[in-house]
Amino acid sequence: FLALIFFSLRRKKMNLKSERRGIHVDQSELLCKKGCGYYGNPAWQGFCSKCWREEYHKARQKQIQEDWELAERLQREEEEAYASSQSTQGAQSLTFSKFEEKKTNEKTRKVTTVKKFFTASSRTGAKKEIQETKAPSPSINRQASIETDRVSKEFIEFLKTYHKSGQDIYKQCKLFLDTMNHKRDLSIEEQSECAQDFYQNVAECLQTRWKVSPEKVEKAMDQIEKYIMTRQYKYVFCPETTDDEKKDLAVQKRIRALHWVTPQMLCVPVNEEIPEVSDMVVKAITDIIEMDSKRVPREKLACITKCSKHIFNAIKITKNEPASADDFLPTLIYIVLKGNPPRLQSNIQYITRFCNPSRLMTGEDGYYFTNLCCAVAFIEKLDAQSLNLSQEDFDRFMTGQTSPKKQESDSFSPDVCLGVKQMYKNLDLLSQLNERQERIVNEARKLEKDLIDWTDGVTKEVQDIVEKYPLEIKPKNQALAAIDSENVENDKLPPPLQPQVYAG
Repeated sequence: FLALIFFSLRRKKMNLKSERRGIHVDQSELLCKKGCGYYGNPAWQGFCSKCWREEYHKARQKQIQEDWELAERLQREEEEAYASSQSTQGAQSLTFSKFEEKKTNEKTRKVTTVKKFFTASSRTGAKKEIQETKAPSPSINRQASIETDRVSKEFIEFLKTYHKSGQDIYKQCKLFLDTMNHKRDLSIEEQSECAQDFYQNVAECLQTRWKVSPEKVEKAMDQIEKYIMTRQYKYVFCPETTDDEKKDLAVQKRIRALHWVTPQMLCVPVNEEIPEVSDMVVKAITDIIEMDSKRVPREKLACITKCSKHIFNAIKITKNEPASADDFLPTLIYIVLKGNPPRLQSNIQYITRFCNPSRLMTGEDGYYFTNLCCAVAFIEKLDAQSLNLSQEDFDRFMTGQTSPKKQESDSFSPDVCLGVKQMYKNLDLLSQLNERQERIVNEARKLEKDLIDWTDGVTKEVQDIVEKYPLEIKPKNQALAAIDSENVENDKLPPPLQPQVYAG
C-alpha cells in the first residue's frame, strides 16, 4: 500500500513537472520526416539534404514538364492562327514583305547612328565609376585577399599529399570557381544546388576513381569547402537578391523584445552564481557570436559545436550529472536570447546552402545545428503558454510596462552584502505596489464603465416605456353648483326654471 502511494505521488510530481515545462522537442522530430535516419532541417521543410534534393528535383522536373507542355500548346495555337491569317491575306504577302524589309533596314540605320554618340571611352568611364562606387574599402579588400592567399597556399600544400589525385582535385576546383563566376545571375538556390552537386561529384571521385579512404575523403572535403567558400563568401553570403537581411533584423528585434525572459521561465537547469558555470555561459555566448566572423561553413559549424559543449558542461556542473536533451534545448534558447548573435538567420541560411551536406546530416555538428534551428524557430513563435505565464503578464512584459519580479533576498549567496539584498527587496515591494495600483486603477475604470452603462441602460428603459405608454393629461372637471348658491349667469336656464330669490 505504501509503495502504491509513493508511486502515485511520484507520478503526480512528474506530471506537474511535465506540465510546467513549456519547451520540449522529441528527438524523433529532429530527424528527417521521410524516415531515412539523417537529421532534418527547417530550411529543407523537415527533410535531410539528400531527401530534400530528391523532392526538389521532382518538383523541378514537374514544373519543367508543365512549362514545356504549355509552350508546345501556345506554339500550336500560334501556328494555327498564322496559317489561317496567311490564307486570308493571299496576294498582299509579297508587298508586305518588301515593306517589312525596308522598315527593318531603316531601323538598323537609325540604331547605328545613335550608337555612335556613345563612344568606348565614355562607356568604360561609366563602368569604372560604377565599379568604384560598389567596391568596398581598400582595407577590407586587402584583408580578404591576404586570407584568400593564405587559404590557397594551405590548400596546395594539402593536395601535395594526394599526388596525382591532388592535381585533378585542384583542376576541378578551379573549373568550379570559373563556372560560378559566370553564374552570378542565377538565384542563390541554384548556386547552392551547383555547390552541392560539386561536393557530391568530388566525393564520389575520391572514393571510386582514386580509392581514397573515408577518413582522407572527409579531410579532403573539408579543405575543398574551405578553399571554395573563402573565395565565394562575399558573393553568396546574405546576397541582395534574398530576404536574409530582413529576417536578420526581424529576429534581432524579437530577441531584444524578449530581454526580460529569465532562466526560471525557460526551466534552464543552470546556476550562474557558480563561478565555473558563469564562465561556461560567457564562453558559450562568445562562441555563438564569433560564428559571424567566420567565412567557411564548417568553421561556423565548429563555433556552434563549441557553444553547445560549453552548455553541456554548465548543466553538468550545476546538476552534478550528465545533461539530457530536454535540458540542452532550453539552455541553448537562453544563450541565444542573452547573446543575440549578429546576422543569425543569414549564417544559418549560409550553412544550409553551402556546407558539405554530410556534416549537416550526421554527427554532432548536424545535431547541434538542428537544435540551433529549433531554438530560433521557438524564439520566433514564443508565447505566454511556452513560458508558463498568463497572457496579460506576457503582454505587459513585451510592451515594457513592467518586468518580472527580482530575486528574493533568501536566494542570494552569503557573500552578497545586506544593502544589495535590501535594495532588491525594496524593488520587489515597489513592483508589487505597482501591480496593486494598476489592478486598482483597472478595477476603478471597470466600475466607472459599469456605472455609465447602468445609467445609460436605465435611461433607455425609461424612454422605451414612455414611448410605449405616452402620458395624457386630461382637463379637470368643473364641480356641480349647489341649488342655493349664487348663480350669476343663472346657468342660462329658460324662465320657468330660473331660481327665485326668497325675500322672506
